Amino acid sequence: MARKLLLVLLSLVAVKMTAQEHNSHFSLGFNYGFGSEFNNRNYTFTSHFYKVQLYCKVKETKHFQYEILIQPEVNFAEHQLLNFYFVKPETPNYQQKRDEYTRLKDIREYVLNCGFLVRKPIGKVYSFYVLGSIGPMITDTETERMSKGFAFADVLALGFAAGYDNFRFDIRPSVRHVSNAGLGSSNAGYNTKNIEFGISYQL
Repeated sequence: MARKLLLVLLSLVAVKMTAQEHNSHFSLGFNYGFGSEFNNRNYTFTSHFYKVQLYCKVKETKHFQYEILIQPEVNFAEHQLLNFYFVKPETPNYQQKRDEYTRLKDIREYVLNCGFLVRKPIGKVYSFYVLGSIGPMITDTETERMSKGFAFADVLALGFAAGYDNFRFDIRPSVRHVSNAGLGSSNAGYNTKNIEFGISYQL
């Protein structure tokens, strides 16, 4: 009986170690961030957002680590047209649209960004990284700069991370461009500078 219990215990330990080894390349995290447009006289755009982060380390060399990152995101934004001349007189119903677009608007954006990250470890605790990502997005509000519906979000970020046990804490400044690649009638898009803070756990 004792031998059977020992075999079962050893089997469970082996399964757990195999699972840990198999999952060691994956981390799951959560980020919160906020941002605003670059200095611009035509419009205002401020936002705060929440991201779920799934990291997968695909390669590691002596000096660098390479990771793929999947980021579902919800963005809560406010936008207002300041320069009503942005809506030109040749636009159909331009006066009505000027009145509509110059009102402050609440915008919701739903994004699925896919990114590639290059990380440079600094000792055993700290690291710097560069991240580029792009992904499809749905926006729920039409503005003078972008049509309602389908669009894309592009992000370029630099980050600093500190690890503790299986946890990693992130600070990530970034720049973001949103547009619909000409798929909608309005495609000027938004350009914002952002900062986000995150925590992840190695699975």
